[in-house]
Amino acid sequence: MNTPKTILIVDDEPRMVRFVKMNLDLEGYITLEANSGFQALEKVRDHQPDLIILDVEMPGMDGFETLRRIRETTDAPVIMLTVRSDEDDRIKGLDLGADDYVTKPFSPRELSSRIRAVLRRFEPQGRPEDQIITIDDRLQVDLQRRQVIVEGERISLRPTEYRLLYHLIQNAGWVMPHETLLTKVWGHEYVNDNHLLRLYITYLRQKIEPDLSQPRYIFTERGLGYRFVDFNERNKLDDSP
Repeated sequence: MNTPKTILIVDDEPRMVRFVKMNLDLEGYITLEANSGFQALEKVRDHQPDLIILDVEMPGMDGFETLRRIRETTDAPVIMLTVRSDEDDRIKGLDLGADDYVTKPFSPRELSSRIRAVLRRFEPQGRPEDQIITIDDRLQVDLQRRQVIVEGERISLRPTEYRLLYHLIQNAGWVMPHETLLTKVWGHEYVNDNHLLRLYITYLRQKIEPDLSQPRYIFTERGLGYRFVDFNERNKLDDSP
């Protein structure tokens, strides 16, 4: 039997908190409440929730600043609530570590679907790999620790960045269509969100590529998707007598 997930709801509007809490309780989640960013940080510290629903526009400490501080202590997924659908706000939230956005007003069904999709992305990927994968003499990937090692320096990945890199590496040498990557990393609800995929490809490239203008590891196949360098084939050639 699966243990119920704990979800923290952060919003300064009591009516919104009650609305979200009632529907999540009906779905079997354990819910926590916070009416400000400061309360949210206390609840995160004391309870370590599995997922956080965070309103953007709150007095005092807004959702962006709250998210920035949350990310100093936990990688738990965060869904942000906003009354605006401004792309700049969305990108700002993603840059700070948000995992999804829901625009007010929303239906309980939409929020529930987004929660399930985000939680699926954080489920374990089966048996953790024991070994460090060597891409070349510059780049290694430690899938167990969710880190990349660039020129000997370990760099941590966000959970979503890790999932994206994992699926690219598992299919190294093959073109991964946009729809396939979006479905595997974010869920079928995001199958048409190519902008989200491009954004996270950029994040990954910023961490592993020596030259963003001439990618060495993650290649864009225009109109199709992305391809990770076929390091397995190259390593075979390097090892041949």
